[in-house]
Amino acid sequence: MTLSPHIVTAPVHSCQGNIDTGFVALGAAKVAFLGVVQGITELLPVSSTAHMRVVPALLGWPDPGAAFSAAMQLAALLAVTAYFWTDIATVSSGSVKALRHGDWRNHELTLALCVVLATLPIVAAGAYLSPILNACDSPLRTPMVIGIACLAMAVLLGAAERAARHSRDTGQVTYRDAMLIGLAQVGALIPGVSRSGSTFTAALFLGFKRDDAARVSFLLGIPAIALAGGRELWLLAHLGLSAHAWFVLAVGLAVSSISAFVAIWGLMRFLERSSTWPLVIYRAAFGLLLIVGSAAHWIS
Repeated sequence: MTLSPHIVTAPVHSCQGNIDTGFVALGAAKVAFLGVVQGITELLPVSSTAHMRVVPALLGWPDPGAAFSAAMQLAALLAVTAYFWTDIATVSSGSVKALRHGDWRNHELTLALCVVLATLPIVAAGAYLSPILNACDSPLRTPMVIGIACLAMAVLLGAAERAARHSRDTGQVTYRDAMLIGLAQVGALIPGVSRSGSTFTAALFLGFKRDDAARVSFLLGIPAIALAGGRELWLLAHLGLSAHAWFVLAVGLAVSSISAFVAIWGLMRFLERSSTWPLVIYRAAFGLLLIVGSAAHWIS
């Protein structure tokens, strides 16, 4: 797609089995660049899907496709697992011990069950909406839809920042919290909403401190990230992609995983010292840019 105030052209999409594989045509160098963008925006509450749709459009590149964005979540999974490895190991070992002793009030076991509970809504919704989300030229991936979603989430994040008590920590997560955050996570299926953004915003509304809201968001989202990325990788594997296509995808995963780890490290330190208003302003400006650009036909 070419950015122009007068003429906008749309490149031909690459589709296999009704799944957009536009990332193959981009090549390794461009995918590496997009891997950096994906890695940074995947774990920040600013919507990686929106950036994966808009950045290529602004550069005149083809849309890499929803399947590419979803597969890139495996890079985010590696980053989250590496960063929160101590938490994950503690919850896993503590849950096993609690089950052996029948200690159903154990904190680690409660958190593990919360992770499972928070995953159920997006699994059901994702399975139902998958044909629309991954289709070539999906109506949900238009710049106008993404822009509206970005702007709406900016408003919600700003409201959460103003209303939040910032008094709860990760050790106070309840099953009710998990269910509400899980329902919020379903919104991330709409490009522009952001998985981390929706769950982080929900955690703020529930009274968690900013850095603990991010921690809860990441921990509860691990299965959803793994399932989304794994499913798309499985679908791509059954399309009979060429060796070159897999090489391009591998480059994107490698670069994105490093970028994602840097992003999560920076975000956690930022939230320990600052409010979310810079993120709110960025999301609002980004959303408005897309809405205006789409309405004026600057972005096709």
